[in-house]
Amino acid sequence: MSGVQTVIVEKGEGDQRLDRWLKRRFPHIAQGRIEKMCRKGEIRVDGGRVKPASRVEEGQQVRIPPLPKPGEVTSAPKPKVSDKDAELIQSCVIYRDDHIIALNKPAGLPVQGGSKLTRHVDGLAEALKFGYEDKPRLVHRLDKDTSGVLILARTRQIAAGLTNAFRARETRKIYWSIVAGVPHPRMGSVRYGLVKAPGHGKDGEGEKMICVHPKEVETTEGAKRALTDYAVLTTLGQRAAWVALVPVTGRTHQLRAHMAEMGHPIIGDGKYGGSGQENLGDGWGAQLGGEISRKLHLHARSLTLTHPVTGKRLNLVAELPDHMRRTWDYVGWDIRDVPEDPFEDME
Repeated sequence: MSGVQTVIVEKGEGDQRLDRWLKRRFPHIAQGRIEKMCRKGEIRVDGGRVKPASRVEEGQQVRIPPLPKPGEVTSAPKPKVSDKDAELIQSCVIYRDDHIIALNKPAGLPVQGGSKLTRHVDGLAEALKFGYEDKPRLVHRLDKDTSGVLILARTRQIAAGLTNAFRARETRKIYWSIVAGVPHPRMGSVRYGLVKAPGHGKDGEGEKMICVHPKEVETTEGAKRALTDYAVLTTLGQRAAWVALVPVTGRTHQLRAHMAEMGHPIIGDGKYGGSGQENLGDGWGAQLGGEISRKLHLHARSLTLTHPVTGKRLNLVAELPDHMRRTWDYVGWDIRDVPEDPFEDME
């Protein structure tokens, strides 16, 4: 075992997640061990407690507890991506060049690992090197049950540029969903802030976001401002609506919490719309019943960004996942009947 170390974040290493910085310095240390050391406060940055996702900056001092040397690590080696999983993740690629890779992430596949999550995009990205030495890096997130466009950077420099673009809201994301009932007015914005409520499990399972009135955000501890634009594209009578959503801010579960707060939860959203409650035409309930899938009907349909190298505007579009496509077919909706960007069309 090594002793306690204080390591300085060197020039060129800043603006990256703590866990990734640690893995590059100590590649034999598992993600689970990093998360445990952070929870116990054994890893500190400039004397303060941190999370694995905390970002480190040049010149900061990182306290690192005693670590096993590479030869002392007894845990099993990281499993190789199976041929089946490699084929799966490679089939999700909708765009690729020397700098970025775009996926149509399947619903149900988490983006990153966590408690009891061993199969995720970040791990399967080992099969997306396509001749590069390192696997591509995540630059933004999608919920586990949300499908659609997900961008990965093929180098750390490109990752830093794209991360900054997402933070500065220089990208445009449009989601498609089906919601219970029909929002009124048919085009508008939701401005409720969001604050995280603790989960019920010992590891925080079940945590969810609670909406806070815009006037109360400043006085509510932990609350953050959030803004979602929405547009109704078409309806199923008064029972449900096909809605386009733009998360102007990027808070956890923002779209799901905002639509539920409006009284129009996203179909299949058991967390925010009631796991077993069916919508009987009164505008509430996360299930439509019948042949409609009970999976979450939320899909990152398109993402528009400026290419970090060419400077050209790039518009990436992801086809609907199978369960949503079946719903569209069942109710008779055709994607050719609506604009890709209804907000631009309705100005």
